Amino acid sequence: MAKTKKPVVAHCFVILLCFQCNNPAKDKTDMSADTHAFSYNVEKINGSHEIDADWNKSVWNETPELLLENFMGDRPDHFPKTRARLRYDDEYIYVIFKVEDRYIKAVATETNGRVWQDSCVEFFFSPGEDVERGYFNFEANCKGVYLFQYHPSDGSKGSFTKEEYDQITISHSIDRDVTTESSEPEIWTLEYKIPFDILSNYIPVDKPKPGTVWRANLYKCADNTSHPHWITWAPVDHPKPNFHLPEYFGRLTFE
Repeated sequence: MAKTKKPVVAHCFVILLCFQCNNPAKDKTDMSADTHAFSYNVEKINGSHEIDADWNKSVWNETPELLLENFMGDRPDHFPKTRARLRYDDEYIYVIFKVEDRYIKAVATETNGRVWQDSCVEFFFSPGEDVERGYFNFEANCKGVYLFQYHPSDGSKGSFTKEEYDQITISHSIDRDVTTESSEPEIWTLEYKIPFDILSNYIPVDKPKPGTVWRANLYKCADNTSHPHWITWAPVDHPKPNFHLPEYFGRLTFE
């Protein structure tokens, strides 16, 4: 009499269970997932909007937030909870970050300095649905010192004029000197607005209106601190930290 064969599927299921018990789920987003799943609806502002880094004012309390939960490189020991909100009107895009941080440091003092080495939040965006047109990167440390550059489709990069930089308004919650790293836990906020008009001088811009889509990613980093990290909103599949990869940008849909 022939022996009854056990179903192969059952063996596979047992093996899979054992594998999962010995190998807890990865703490990174599956990079095979469509990064376009990382989408955010940008609501329009009606009326005036003061830039004062107040995360709790009414306009932001009524705005959905996005959370930066992915990272590049090894999972950092210090993983600051970083949230952001975005809005727009006919002239500007508005961005605010809230960071529950520690090991805070800010050394850069000049526009377009090495702010990414400090406690820094970043907004990279392509002003349309096709990232091939180029992108912008706005990076600001916790003291409101920022770097803002454009990267057109020809692979070059450049900086804005002083008159264009003067049209950007930015506010930050940390006012004291943190050139020496502070190890105490602290929540800090950063808010700014960028005019659409200065963008179109360098890269074609789909000016936001209901239904317009931009591509973007948001980041938190602190390269030259005691606890460096490279945290992202949409996941970035690259062996080393590199935020300049627009093919991994998520989607901003303007309402």
